[in-house]
Amino acid sequence: MTDALTDDVLRAGARDPELFSLVYRTYASQVLGYLTARGVEDPEAVMQEVFLAVLSRLETVRGGVAGLRTFLFSVAHARMVDDHRRQSRTPVQLPFDADLDQRAESSAEAEALERVSPQEVLDLLQGLLDEQREVLTLRLIAGLTVDQVAEVMGKSPGSVKQLQRRALTRLREQSAVKEYVAP
Repeated sequence: MTDALTDDVLRAGARDPELFSLVYRTYASQVLGYLTARGVEDPEAVMQEVFLAVLSRLETVRGGVAGLRTFLFSVAHARMVDDHRRQSRTPVQLPFDADLDQRAESSAEAEALERVSPQEVLDLLQGLLDEQREVLTLRLIAGLTVDQVAEVMGKSPGSVKQLQRRALTRLREQSAVKEYVAP
C-alpha cells in the first residue's frame, strides 16, 4: 500500500488493516482542526469517536476519496452538534472570584474574628495542655488533616483525634468561651 490515499488505494485496500491507518494519518489533523475551530469541548476525544465510527463503516463508503472525505466530515459534524447540545444542557461552572462576591452577610470566619481578638484566642489556648494546643494549632490554623498532624507529632491518628476532642471540650467548659458558643 502506498503512502498516499487515492481512489485506487481505497478500492484495493477496503479490507486492508493498513487502510485505516492511512485514512487516519491523512485526515486526523484536519478533523481535529475542524472540531477545535467549531468549539468542541474536548476535540481530541471527539476526533477519536469520529474515527471509530468511520472505521466500522469504511468498507461501505462510496465515491472514492471524495466520498470518504465527505463521510468523515459529516460524522465529525454530527459529533460536533452532539457536543454542543451536551454543552448547552450542562450548566456553566465559573471559578470563584472573591472580588466579584457581593454578598451582604459576613462569613462565619469574619464574624468570629470580629468577636474574638487574637489575644483572647491565645489566652484561651494557654489553658490547654501543650499537646492539645499543638493539635488545635496544626488542625485549625495550619489546616492539616488528622493523618498529617499524627505524622508531624509522631502519634497515631486516634490519639490526635482524642487530643483534639479533649481540647475542644476543655475550651467549651471555659467561661470565656461560653459567651461565644450558642447553647
